[in-house]
Amino acid sequence: MTIMANINRVMVIGAGQMGSGIAQTAALAGRSVVLQDVQQTYTERGVATIQASLQRFVKKGQLTEADTALALSRIATTTDLTMAADADMVIEAATEQMEIKKDIFRKLDHVASAHAILASNTSSLPITEIAAVTKRPQQVIGMHFMNPVPLMKLVEVIRGLQTSDDVFAAVSQFAVDLGKTPVAVQDFPGFISNRILMPMINEAIYCVFESVAEPQAIDEIMKLGMNHPMGPLQLADFIGLDTCLYIMEVLYEGFADSKYRPCPLLKKYVAAGWLGKKSGRGFYVYS
Repeated sequence: MTIMANINRVMVIGAGQMGSGIAQTAALAGRSVVLQDVQQTYTERGVATIQASLQRFVKKGQLTEADTALALSRIATTTDLTMAADADMVIEAATEQMEIKKDIFRKLDHVASAHAILASNTSSLPITEIAAVTKRPQQVIGMHFMNPVPLMKLVEVIRGLQTSDDVFAAVSQFAVDLGKTPVAVQDFPGFISNRILMPMINEAIYCVFESVAEPQAIDEIMKLGMNHPMGPLQLADFIGLDTCLYIMEVLYEGFADSKYRPCPLLKKYVAAGWLGKKSGRGFYVYS
């Protein structure tokens, strides 16, 4: 099957923080974008997030009003997955749960054009397993953007077992076209970014759990001593403690190694609904 070297029409599935950021970035890079989610209210909220983000760039003098208007004109929204039929590439940025992703990729395999590349923005789940539910595993790849997408340069490009060289090359070039830096990673739980980051966050949570220090002290040590822009507990709140827990569970299950065991305090906070910034309470309280 011939793979499109030029990716001009993109569908993004999931209009949350990651999906809207990917849609914004692609539209600014001149791509035609369809932002899809299961409810119109979600896509409307995604577009509002994009508008607010673009205005922040305008206020900083990094974009003009004309730039933002042009980018927004390139973004259409839908709740209809069959709109993937016109896309050169589909980027899935849905909830980080394997069964949800598999269901989406099964449907995409039927409705997307034969040449389309199917990518997942998963932060930890195996690409090979996602690809296996399609009849085109050679055209399935991981494209893990960092949050916030419009600002962060890195994209982990993850090859599944059957991902073709052509698809890898096309997706890597697409990342460059978006102004990102693609870095090749093999298909292991957590890839590289979260395999290293999440155990650090988990260890910081253990330090709170064992009363070694208060959250503010732990974050100050990592910011002032290690030159991190954000402490690990503040970062965990920003990511979402439920997401952190899920990734730790993927690592723990994937490697069967006790060093990836989620801290009991992390489990307790998630059970309590203390999910971080998005719920108003995590290791810090947010108004």
